[in-house]
Amino acid sequence: MHHDPISIYTDGASRGNPGPGGYGTILLWKGHAKELSAGYKKTTNNRMELMAVIAGLEALKRRDLKVHIYSDSQYVVNSVEKGWLKNWLATDFKGGKKNKDLWLRYASLAKLHHIEFHWVKGHDTNAYNNRCDELATMAADGGGLVEDEGFEGVDS
Repeated sequence: MHHDPISIYTDGASRGNPGPGGYGTILLWKGHAKELSAGYKKTTNNRMELMAVIAGLEALKRRDLKVHIYSDSQYVVNSVEKGWLKNWLATDFKGGKKNKDLWLRYASLAKLHHIEFHWVKGHDTNAYNNRCDELATMAADGGGLVEDEGFEGVDS
């Protein structure tokens, strides 16, 4: 295992739930920072919170890393830390558990690393968390929004 842990700060936003949305992610490693963001035409806040995590993990070039993920989403943090996701995977998301596509993507990425989640208070004093919020909202409000392919919302 590589010894220097990577920190990934994440945030998601949607304008309306569902509505246009975006995520913001910052990867920090040995004093280097990399920012990622993208916007989607129609999605949900929870999907964007989860996409932020997935985007950060997909950006990692190596395997077997110690990864600290910082999220203000209780949905994301609790789903992993409280074992809900394990249960959903075991039961194939029965009962219509949402965001199966993204949780499956997360689960396969999670196998490659040693991940620890940290819940952070949203819109508080953490500069990285606030920057992720900015990235997410700018992406949601920006041009060039793409389809959120897995979003199963009913068109209104």
